This record gives sequence, structure tokens and C-alpha cells, in this order.
Amino acid sequence: MANRSNIWGGTSDTTVENEEQGSEHARHFDRAASQSQSEAEVKQGWLLRPAAMDMETKARKKKRCVNINPTVLIRTLVVVAVLAGFAALVAFLVVRRHRHRPLPVQDNYTVALHQALMFFNAQRSGKLPANNNVSWRGDSCLDDGKGYLKGLEGGYYDSGDADKYSFPTSFAMTILSWSVLEYSAKYEAVGELNHVKDIIKWGTDYLLRTFNSSAKTIDKVASQVGDANDSSEGKTGDGDCWIRPESINYPRPVTPCSTCPALAAEMAAALAAASIVFKDDREYSKKLVHGADLLFKFATHGEGEHYAGGSDPSSKFYNSTGFWDEFVWGGAWMYCATGNSSYIDLVTNPALAKHAEAFWGGPDHGVLSWDNKHAGAQLLLSRLRMFLEFGYPYEEMLKTFHEQITEIICSYLPEFKNFNRTKGGLIELNHGKPKPLQYVVNAAFLAALYSDYLEATLTPGSQCGAKFYPKEAFRDFAKWQINYILGRNPQRMSYVVGFSDHFPKYVHHKGASIPSYIKHQSCREGLKWKESTKPNPNTIVGAMVAGPDKYDGFRQNRSDYNFTEPTIAGNAGLVAALVALLDGSKPGIDKNTIFYAIPPFSTPPPPPQQT
Repeated sequence: MANRSNIWGGTSDTTVENEEQGSEHARHFDRAASQSQSEAEVKQGWLLRPAAMDMETKARKKKRCVNINPTVLIRTLVVVAVLAGFAALVAFLVVRRHRHRPLPVQDNYTVALHQALMFFNAQRSGKLPANNNVSWRGDSCLDDGKGYLKGLEGGYYDSGDADKYSFPTSFAMTILSWSVLEYSAKYEAVGELNHVKDIIKWGTDYLLRTFNSSAKTIDKVASQVGDANDSSEGKTGDGDCWIRPESINYPRPVTPCSTCPALAAEMAAALAAASIVFKDDREYSKKLVHGADLLFKFATHGEGEHYAGGSDPSSKFYNSTGFWDEFVWGGAWMYCATGNSSYIDLVTNPALAKHAEAFWGGPDHGVLSWDNKHAGAQLLLSRLRMFLEFGYPYEEMLKTFHEQITEIICSYLPEFKNFNRTKGGLIELNHGKPKPLQYVVNAAFLAALYSDYLEATLTPGSQCGAKFYPKEAFRDFAKWQINYILGRNPQRMSYVVGFSDHFPKYVHHKGASIPSYIKHQSCREGLKWKESTKPNPNTIVGAMVAGPDKYDGFRQNRSDYNFTEPTIAGNAGLVAALVALLDGSKPGIDKNTIFYAIPPFSTPPPPPQQT
């Protein structure tokens, strides 16, 4: 029988020996007891002949010493040694308890993930929850949208300005939901699952307020609240207003939209994806699905690939370059959320793919962003093929999507020249234009996720052109890009605020740049904080700034948002990439949850071949 360790570091045999020793003592005790004198004799002996008693006692002790069993002696010494060791251990633990115990060492990706999620807490609008944990933030803009349906309180400020845009909010919630559906076990392992779900719900609760989510049909959505360069207090000389969100006490304009197919389809994707995240909360999940259905019908007019309506109106900051890609993206998420075959019929219709130019090249082919959903939709639809094996009549289009996303992921590798790289190694997905990091993190997420799909299907790698690349190559690309962002770059700077000792201190962010004790200032009074040469008084932990230029250069300038401004869309991609790259020893993707609403699939026979 194998020895088992006890809490003192000994083995179970010690216990057995102690028990045997106890039995041996008992036998000796019983034998002595049967030979002892009566109680009266003992008393009489002590009283009448103490000297004789002493001699007798000494003789008895001497006899015991002479007749003692050597085995018993050895076992006794063992017990004494064990007890002495135990006493020493207790003394050591008592002393150690009063010493500082360092926190367990976390890897860089885990630390960065904790921080990147905190950024969303700092971006919250409305009445903040008690556990928001950002000391310099408070309730703000409680009267947003007053008079519009039930009001537009809540949601997230898009970036450094206190404005709310439904488009990037929707994209951010979709990406975060996707990451939860794939990596919920990883989020739970690092204690962030409930946090990220709270972040998603804060966003989807707001999106549900932007339209009549309890109706049977809708005719408008709110696309924006606020205006970065205007206020009822009047413009400053340069058209700028720089105050904390908590100081805003004027009515903010609401921008409604009655024809916005791209926005509505992206909103549908966000609510559909979140409905799977919250599937265990049946009432809320049902509410999200209903809202997503309303939005998708509003986006497409129920016409699908035959849509003949107008495009989204122009916007100062978030102009969509098209809407067909959102139809594919939104339809794919609607299918995952409902299992309704009409959605898979739509997104695998060659006519829709042709409209979306899903299979054509171009400078932005493969660049996932709030505006361009092709790569994300193709990977999501490839997932259907890789794990569910749909077969006819969907196989041909799903196979094409699969080939396309493989080509895209391959194009990220350094050996391919689709995209330039800076000397420091950052991939230029936006071709040297400002604000590169928001595109980089999305590509890192897609590459890591694609690698995990290969892992889950026991596929060793992919053919990229004439060469076969192992699945690790795609994950290595993602790691390289994220490591650049976290500080392995020519500037030796982390572009995530609060990570490491060297990070941007002049973030383009109104709330972070003004001391929290300032309760109210006018637009003009606030400008001194924007123009201050001192670092921000508040550290907006986890914010990923816009990033360096194509020469790996970076300007620590609060006014230059092309370098120093963070966004919720960018941080969502960062969060997704980081959780995908967490320690590979932890669980991989969840293969099934994302498909929970899809019924068992029965493949119809293909039509007979014509002779």
C-alpha cells in the first residue's frame, strides 16, 4: 500500500505505527494492572513502610528499563520526532502569517485583460452602479434623450468626447459577445466572466432604448446623442467644448435615423449575439432576440438580397461605406441566435455575397472594423461548416467563405505582402493612415480564433499559397502584434494606459484630463485642461490609444486624437484578442454554445443530375 502524506509532511504509516504503539501500551498497562496490589495495601504501604516502598519502586523501574522492547523505543522516538517537527512547523506558520504575501504572478495578457475591461467602466454614461470602481467618474447626462421614447440614459461614451454613437457601440458589444461565446471558460478562470457580461448588458440595455423594442415594427432608431463640437452654451472660439461628462447640464441633441440599413443590421448583430450570452436569462434573451428581429427587418425592409432602399445618412465621425456586409454579418448572428433557416438561406445566397463584394480584393479586404464586417462574417460562417458540416444546399457557399477567410488570415503573415509593416513590426492594415491599433487588435483576434478552430477540429494548419503553415503560425502573428501594443516596440511604450511603467500620460479624454473635484465649468473654462502641459490627473486604466504612425513614432499630445484617443470599438477588439491569447493550458474554445439555438440539421438530397 502506497504511503499517503499527512498535513505534517509524514506518511500514513506513521499513523498506523502510532496506533500499534498505543495497542502495545495498552497490553502492558493491562498486565501491570492485573498484578498490582489492592488500594488498601497501597495506602498501608505508603504509611507504614515508605523506605521499603521506595526500594521496591526503584527495583520495578530498573526492571522496566532492562525489559523494554527495542521496537517500542524506536517507535516512541519516531513519534517524538514527528511531534517536534509539527511544533516547529506551527511556529514557522505563526511567524509567516504576519509577513506580506505577494500576489500570484500573472502573465502579461491576463493583467492587460483586467485593465482593458476597466476602460469600459470609465466610459459609462448615466447613473453608475456602486461597483463601477473608477473613483474619478460619477453620474452624468441623466437627461439624455428626454422626450425620445423612454429616454436615452446610459450606454457608453464612444471615446474621449462625451458623445454616444450607436454604430461603434453595437460593434463593440458584438465583438465582446463573440469573445464570451468562444472563451467563457477563460474569462471565468481569471475572474472576469461576470464583469464582461455586465459590460455587454450595459451596452445592450442602452441599444434597446434607441428604438421601440417592444413594438411589432419600427420606423426609426437613435444613431447619436450629443455633438463633440457643440453645446447649447455656445461654441468657443475654435468650436471646441472641453468639460467633464459630469459637468454637462445642457440638453444634448438626439440624431434619429429612419433609413440606416448598415447601422440597424449591426445593432441586430449586437443584440442577437448578446441573446446567446444571456441565454440562461430567458426573459432578457427573448427580449434581445425580439429587438434584433425588429432591427434586421427595419434594416433590410424584409427584402434581403433584393433590398432597394437608401444608404445610411452621412455622419461626422462614423460614415458607413456600405451595408451589404452588415446584412451578411447580421444575418449570420440572427441564424445563430434563432436557428431560423431563412437567415442561413439569406447569408449563403450568392446574390447577397455578390452585392457585398465578399469575394473581391481591394485595399481593405480582410480588415475587420466597425465599418467593414466581411472578415468577421466569413469566419463566423466558416465556423458553421467546420463544426456542423451543413452539406447541401449550403456547402458550396460556406466552402467559399472558408477559403476566403483562410486567404485573409494567411495575408496577415509576414511572408505575404498584402499589407506593409512598420520597421518595428506593426502590420499596417489601414495602409499607414492614423489610428492603426483598432484594426490590428481585430486581426489578432481573428487569427488567434482561427488557430483555435483548427485546434478544435484536429487540423494541423492551413495551406497558404504554395506553403503549408502550422496553426501556431497564426497564433504567433496575433502574439507579435499584441506584444507590440503592450510595449515591445521602438518607443518601448505600452499603448494600453496603466500597463507597465511607460504609457501615454496625455490621453485625449475629457474626463481623464480634468480633476474630479471640478464640479462644473463652461466650455471655455475647460479649455485650460485640454491645453495643459501637465499629464492627465486621472489615469484611464486599460484605454488603448489610437497608436503610432507608420514610422513607429508617437506624439504625447492631448490635442492630437490621431495618436492619443481611445475608443470602445478599439478596446473591444483588444479584449477579444487578449482573452484568445491567454495561457494555452487553459480551456480552448466552447464549440457548442454559439449554436445552441440551431436545431439538428437534416441534409436534403441534392437535385438529380441532368443527363
